[in-house]
Amino acid sequence: MRLVKVGLASANTTVGAFSRNVDRALTLARKMAAEDVTVALFQEQLIGGYPAEDLVQWQGFIDHQWPQLERFAQETASLSTVFVVGVAVAHQGLRLNCAAVVAGGKVLGLVPKEKLPTYSVFYEVRTYARGYPGMAEVHRGVPLGDYLFRFDFGTLAPEVCEDIWSADGPQRRRTYSGGELVVNLSASPFRLGFVDTRRELIATRAADHQCTIAYANALGSNDGIIFDGGGFLNQNGRHVVETPRFQEGYTAAVVDLDRTMRLRTENTTWRSDREAWLAGGGKLVPTLDCTASFRSQREKLTYPVPAHRSFFLPGPDQRRSAREALCEDLLDALALGVGDYFEKTRAFKVLGIALSGGRDSLLTLLIAHRYAKRVRPENPGSLLQAFYMPSRYSSDTTREAAETIARELGVPFQVVPIEEAFDRELAVVKQMLGDKAVTPITEQNIQARLRAQRMWNWSNSCGGLFLQTGNMSEKAVGYTTIGGDLMGALAVIANVPKTVVMYLLDYLQEKTGYEGIRKVLSKPAGPELAHNQVGEEELMPFPILDACFYLFAGEKLLPAELVQALSAMFPEVETARLQGYVEKFVRLFLQSIYKWVQSPLSLHIGNLDLDRERAMQIPVVTGSEWTRG
Repeated sequence: MRLVKVGLASANTTVGAFSRNVDRALTLARKMAAEDVTVALFQEQLIGGYPAEDLVQWQGFIDHQWPQLERFAQETASLSTVFVVGVAVAHQGLRLNCAAVVAGGKVLGLVPKEKLPTYSVFYEVRTYARGYPGMAEVHRGVPLGDYLFRFDFGTLAPEVCEDIWSADGPQRRRTYSGGELVVNLSASPFRLGFVDTRRELIATRAADHQCTIAYANALGSNDGIIFDGGGFLNQNGRHVVETPRFQEGYTAAVVDLDRTMRLRTENTTWRSDREAWLAGGGKLVPTLDCTASFRSQREKLTYPVPAHRSFFLPGPDQRRSAREALCEDLLDALALGVGDYFEKTRAFKVLGIALSGGRDSLLTLLIAHRYAKRVRPENPGSLLQAFYMPSRYSSDTTREAAETIARELGVPFQVVPIEEAFDRELAVVKQMLGDKAVTPITEQNIQARLRAQRMWNWSNSCGGLFLQTGNMSEKAVGYTTIGGDLMGALAVIANVPKTVVMYLLDYLQEKTGYEGIRKVLSKPAGPELAHNQVGEEELMPFPILDACFYLFAGEKLLPAELVQALSAMFPEVETARLQGYVEKFVRLFLQSIYKWVQSPLSLHIGNLDLDRERAMQIPVVTGSEWTRG
């Protein structure tokens, strides 16, 4: 047996906070070494933080990472563990995103990332250069390139994030060259349901290449991109262990690398594929011999046996229901996003929310409270401040709902009417217009802008983080006010569809039993900026609105195709009515781009987020002829 204990670590890093990032990693490194971990891996760009975007173009941003890498090496010199950490280096005019192998107090080698994504939230080709097959250079006296690393326990094959997502990635040639333990340092953002895709991919790659794969993912939120952490250890297609997500820490497990090599020899398809690859001109990756500079201590390791003591029977089923998994993951991700923005910017002292008594602001408050409960469990409400700003259109029902949930959560609550200010501002607008009448929509927007102005004034005076509370569905069709409810410092649920907002609130009502949630849900959704406003009556049923958004913005269907798809999805609705909904949606969506590009930084939870810089790059000025059949 060649027993190896592998540690998968995720540290909550901040872009540019090099020393703090390394301090966090060192804490985990020492704990793993104390538990006899043989190989420990951290995430991509551990030292610099991710994503650094154009900061990578500053020479100082790159140069200051190397001393921290050396510090990590020096402070782990006495530990009997091989560490693989993410770092950026500047080499001969190139910026390279690397996995650094560290052991015995030395940086033994650097392996650059080869596959650079430029889709979804990624822009790596803009700043980084690629590693490539056969790359063999030296950086600061350290081998830099396409290498394997031989230790007394086996052969490591480091790689970085996207390299595992390509079937034509470096993993194939490295395993054909003798790589046994592939260590992937990743920074894969949270996306709803995506953890299952990661798990399946890693199992597939481990089976295809007959190797053991260790995968560690980044944790924390930077600029609205949320990394959920977590990691996987898979041996030749068989799941070994998974690390908990949304929390800093590590998980370790033992594997027998002799098993990986035995299965490799038994797999005739893998052997014949390797022969064909070599015959077709494939070149073996060189191996750096590290046995002289480092010796592992594995005497205390024991053979990995099932906790339930059976190799044939399944262990206890700890899987969550699909509903619980979706809701808890989404709530955890958004709470992490709020908390990290609040803490890492170091500009705020308290979280502020304008409660309307409606669904969106309620969910935003519950997410912020979820974060506050984690950091101040004894008094989470002390980190929050809620305001209710009624006008003549505000109902007693919404006021009571807002008061009730604030009381249940222990959140300070103030009622600050805007009626007098509304009258004054309305009079000013009438004076400015002369003989022209104030439109009904202007009256609505005045109220929204007064509330936003007061929240900004509060924020400026007390260091409050003003949370914007709008959802994605209404934002997509411009059912929002520039300078009003579209404003804030951080848009918490701006990428959460309205149907998902309601789904989450139903779930939280069942889980918590809060009376405030029940009261909010008892009233039809509407902004209360005019008499008897109901959102679905002014727009369309929210399930249809969200379906339109997904099919048009996500699947890129034309309006005529949308009608066909919606007819199959909602057969109870007349085709003519569906056609009217589609025409309305497309018109409002294209006319509202100028609005949502002005919205604040938002938390990302998927590939369909409304963010022109990162997710949906649509021109603000555009014609609509192309939408016609």
